[in-house]
Amino acid sequence: MKTKITILVAMLFLSVSFVTAQGQEEDMTTLSIFDQYCKSKNYDAAFEPWQELRNRNPKFSLAIFTHGEDILEHKIEKTSGTEQVGHINDMLKMYDERLLNFASKSKKGDILSKKAQLMYEYKQELGKSDTDVYNAFDKAYTTDVKTFTNPKALYTYYKVMVALYDAGQKPAEALFTKYDEITEKVESEVKNYTQRLNKYVPSDTESDVEPQLSKKDAQRVRSYSTFLRAYDQISSGMDKDLGDRANCTNLVPLYEKNYEGNKNDAVWLQRAMNRLYTKECNDDPLFVKIVEQKNKVQPDANTAFYLGILKDKAGDDDAALAYYNQAVDLETDSYEKARILYRIAKNFKDKGSFGSARSYYYKALAQNPSMGSAYLQVSAMYATSANSCGADNFSKRAVFWLAAQEAAKAGRVDPNLKSMSSRSIANYSAKAPSKSDIFTAGRSGEVIKIGCWIGRSVKVPSL
Repeated sequence: MKTKITILVAMLFLSVSFVTAQGQEEDMTTLSIFDQYCKSKNYDAAFEPWQELRNRNPKFSLAIFTHGEDILEHKIEKTSGTEQVGHINDMLKMYDERLLNFASKSKKGDILSKKAQLMYEYKQELGKSDTDVYNAFDKAYTTDVKTFTNPKALYTYYKVMVALYDAGQKPAEALFTKYDEITEKVESEVKNYTQRLNKYVPSDTESDVEPQLSKKDAQRVRSYSTFLRAYDQISSGMDKDLGDRANCTNLVPLYEKNYEGNKNDAVWLQRAMNRLYTKECNDDPLFVKIVEQKNKVQPDANTAFYLGILKDKAGDDDAALAYYNQAVDLETDSYEKARILYRIAKNFKDKGSFGSARSYYYKALAQNPSMGSAYLQVSAMYATSANSCGADNFSKRAVFWLAAQEAAKAGRVDPNLKSMSSRSIANYSAKAPSKSDIFTAGRSGEVIKIGCWIGRSVKVPSL
């Protein structure tokens, strides 16, 4: 009897194994068919076998969902009316299916933000309100902010908040808080890609050598630069959208009203300081009060910098510089340190203290070598000083060679500044002595020492 049972179990096992193997073979064949169609971008032909495998065995391969996006995007673009809405809803459904069947291989924040973006783009077709769309983005953001990194989705998330504010459905405080949250998220992504980019740029501020990269490294640099460009566009767009909605007339009363309830909240104080400073409301007594309170609650590099600003405004240059240097010393992260150094440099530049400004721009570059904007600022200061730092007309115009050299460095360390760098080089080169001027003056190949704060030498091009 036991022998018969054992034989039956074995036969059943073999039967199940055969069916399973047969099913897997069928699934693999179907996958191979639509995979080949997708590779040739024949998405119409891919649709039926893809849908067949998706319905039969959605756990079989992640390719069901990666190819599925391409297939349904094609269907959505090529159809209209009820048929298009059906494909849009199917895409939304497919995102949920991916999270269900491949949770460990899916970034929740990314997938949910894709759902929200699709809802936004076809809001009218789906009959969705701004609140529906905002809630979808908010779910993505609160569920998994770490992987909610898509620049377009982050910007749309904020734009929908602005629309709700303008419609009277969100209060000003919610708008400003969301602006701060998304700005901080964007800044964290900028920091991430900047640190990656810094591995491939020269750190020597005096170097004129173009970095030589392997094909693979050059691809990395292009990728990082693309992300940085996208995040820069987001920041510009958000600032433009915020516009007068966050001017001093609106900000000061709001922060004054909420101060007592938040005066021990370091995050609130920091954001309020940043917003008031960015919107040039730092002449208001409220800015002083918030800075001093933040210094009591959580003294740090940012607070020290703002204390330096206050001392600057009071005309106490020594105390201001002491606070600025304290801000640099308190910051341990190189990227954040560079940002503080850059802001200090800009303050000196705005006051006309070009020598100090250059020193701090170079310190910023030492911490963040791909901060090409620092080179552009130094080149602009050279150009501005040309008339006062040369001994004669020729040497005054020779300063523009220095300015052009500095501008060239910006394009070398930051691919996104190549266009601006080229325009600056062309502008400064046109103002420098021409070949005819060099020949007439007989100064070909001469090294000219530039005086005043610049204190640099420049070699006249050899004819």
